[in-house]
Amino acid sequence: MNEHGTEAPDGTSTEAVRLDQGHIEGTGGIPERFTNPGLPAHIHRSADVDEKAARKAEKQVATLFTLSIIGTLVFIVAYFAIDHRTQVFMPGIGLANLQNVVLGVSLAVSLFMIGAGAVHWAKTLMPDEEVVEERHTLRSQDEDRTAAVDTILGGGDQAQLGRRPLIKYTLGGALGLFAVPLVLQVAGGLGPLPGDALSTTFWRKGMKLMRDPEGTPIKATDVTIGSVFHVMPEGIDKSEHVLEEKGKAAVLLMRLDPDDIKVAKERDWGHDGIVAYSKICTHVGCPVGLYEQQTHHLLCPCHQSTFDVTQDCKVIFGPAGRPLPQLKITVDNEGYLVADSPFREAVGPSFWERGS
Repeated sequence: MNEHGTEAPDGTSTEAVRLDQGHIEGTGGIPERFTNPGLPAHIHRSADVDEKAARKAEKQVATLFTLSIIGTLVFIVAYFAIDHRTQVFMPGIGLANLQNVVLGVSLAVSLFMIGAGAVHWAKTLMPDEEVVEERHTLRSQDEDRTAAVDTILGGGDQAQLGRRPLIKYTLGGALGLFAVPLVLQVAGGLGPLPGDALSTTFWRKGMKLMRDPEGTPIKATDVTIGSVFHVMPEGIDKSEHVLEEKGKAAVLLMRLDPDDIKVAKERDWGHDGIVAYSKICTHVGCPVGLYEQQTHHLLCPCHQSTFDVTQDCKVIFGPAGRPLPQLKITVDNEGYLVADSPFREAVGPSFWERGS
């Protein structure tokens, strides 16, 4: 194809042949190399050449770190001083928890000011001159390695920490205080310890076992071997704190062949093979709702803690630390299943105040 679109005899375009020949003739067959342009000339900042500008930048960075300190202090004060039940109207949101709003805003200000101060510090005072480091495929000489270590150790001097003590102290204060909210969240962010809140439930002696959510009583004859009932105590819907009480009082009711029950206490606290256990997993409180009829295992779907119903709901797998508490039951004169006593131990997860 010629320069107007025809081919040469060997199938290549005449344009390509001419360009290739010119390339070879001009360079002797070696591609022309570009000269390394190098790094652009370094442009000095005002803080590099004017100590007055440098001190001004130092004060600006210190101010940002100080604002971070103030934000952290506001977080700490609000954590203890603001009632967690106080509500406030937020435009575009509606009612919100005042403590959560103040904690969120103050923590955001604290973190943002640390970042803004670090960026401003880097932009105005830290060295910004570009350098080229030649990389070697082999191990560097000992002198070079020692020089690299010295360079790293001298980073604090290059960042002017020694010359700028105001930045050093405010940065230390900002970062040091910023750890306090994290400690508070770990130590008390989950709220107060349960005390006896999990040791007492709505269950009382003589209360009927009611189907959940139907709210109908259960006769012993209704419970067949292999069946499972989700149960709540009679009258719980009339309690002042319904959801809280339901969360603690949830029970699973099952019937086993009495000969399959291996623990005397479990057999005595049940009725003719019918047993009732707390539905709240003793790991972190998830609802235990999966019953394997053939193995008589209860499974928590959250973290796979597995309880053996034939062994008083002993933990046989998973992270749960103790068996599910058993509710002692009996039957009344009409044959309905009723609680023979409240739970004898705290339901739900283990906690520091819980006795052995």
